[in-house]
Amino acid sequence: MAKQAKSKSKKRRISKRKVLRLVLVLALIIYGPIALIQYCGDDEARKLSKNPEQILPHINDSLQNDRSTFEGSARMDSMIDKYLKRWEINGAQLAVSRNDSLVYVKGYGWAEMETNQRMQPQNILRIASVSKLITAVGIMRLREMGKLQLSDHVFGPQGVLNDSTYTNVITDKRYFDITIEDLLRHKAGFTRAAGDPVFSTRYIMMQNHLSTPPDHKTLLRIVLKRRLGYDPGCDMQKYCNIGYLLLSMIIEKRSGMSYEEFIQRNVLYPAGCFDFHIAGNYYKDRLPNEVKYYMHKEAEPIHEFNNSGRMVVKCYGENDITSAAGAGAWVASAAELCHFVSAIDGDKRYPDVISEESVNMMTEDKGDHRFSLGWNFTPKGKPWTRTGTLSGSSALVVRYPDTNQCWVLITNTSSWRGQGVSLSVSEEALFEKLRKEFGLAMRPLKVEFLKR
Repeated sequence: MAKQAKSKSKKRRISKRKVLRLVLVLALIIYGPIALIQYCGDDEARKLSKNPEQILPHINDSLQNDRSTFEGSARMDSMIDKYLKRWEINGAQLAVSRNDSLVYVKGYGWAEMETNQRMQPQNILRIASVSKLITAVGIMRLREMGKLQLSDHVFGPQGVLNDSTYTNVITDKRYFDITIEDLLRHKAGFTRAAGDPVFSTRYIMMQNHLSTPPDHKTLLRIVLKRRLGYDPGCDMQKYCNIGYLLLSMIIEKRSGMSYEEFIQRNVLYPAGCFDFHIAGNYYKDRLPNEVKYYMHKEAEPIHEFNNSGRMVVKCYGENDITSAAGAGAWVASAAELCHFVSAIDGDKRYPDVISEESVNMMTEDKGDHRFSLGWNFTPKGKPWTRTGTLSGSSALVVRYPDTNQCWVLITNTSSWRGQGVSLSVSEEALFEKLRKEFGLAMRPLKVEFLKR
């Protein structure tokens, strides 16, 4: 009898362990890594959910074009189709959220014309400089981990990038004054007077007699030999991609991980975004579900970035996009990008992946059209904006505080209407028109965002 009782007790303990395991699995599936991070902390969460992208549901997998219908949606679709035709855009995605819930997601036109593939919500596209918003969030995560401060210097013995291979080539001592915040706000002293170093690979190779495209370390050594255009941290600002490439290198240095892995593990996956990736340069390098990119009709072939002598289509070979990293190399869907904004906007209906303090720092209105951290501009009480453009693609993110909506449009076609005509300005005007007429008519799509 004693043996039977002991056996029953053992079975009960085993059963309890099984139940606990089941509960844990269900928690991972239902609540996701954000819940784990909140309950267990960063380290334990990573132990419990090492590969959340393989375990948890993906937003893109649950979306189809026919889910985004409401009274008036046919008229809205017609207006968007006319807009794309006017600007000669082959394909685009539109995603809209309200109160941090997706209310509209649809693909328009072609993901790839030659194979008759229509644009779908699950397709992913290059988001160009919208990548800078992701990089800025990565910096804020490192700050929250205690691995850096925005006031930290970038170069010099006390700088983050204190390697002598960098400091030994510096002749303009103002480099030692550059802080991480200067890079985030485009106030580090860099200009594009001699071209943008991130997207001038061929010319840099020719000028420096290089046989292969420079890696980040080589490129930085070349840049550091130049004089700065103005004093870091002064009242001047000049938009320049090299600053966000440096931020990518800082993330790698302070995290001990590759830039892409750190961002995915510590920013995107906790936000429930699993289909963000660093882009490839060529058509053959496309990722699963990635679209084909197109140039406008007047575009002519251009010399390949690696100085091979070949002439290529601009969107497939003009720039070394992969090496641009945090300055402009990410691909994503409009739906996941819209969802990402919900995780960094301070709205408590969906938990953020950064602290309230970090959100406030990123969106502080500095006035006088001053750059925010990662965002283009976040004027108080007015829309927050983030734009991105590459050969063959464009992206626009606008968050409206008055209606708590976020609108995201990504295209797979370069558009050209002559000097002085801005596609992003035109897209913002389209957003304003559509949201006033249809914004409140859209209904939540009941997509499972992974909430705490």
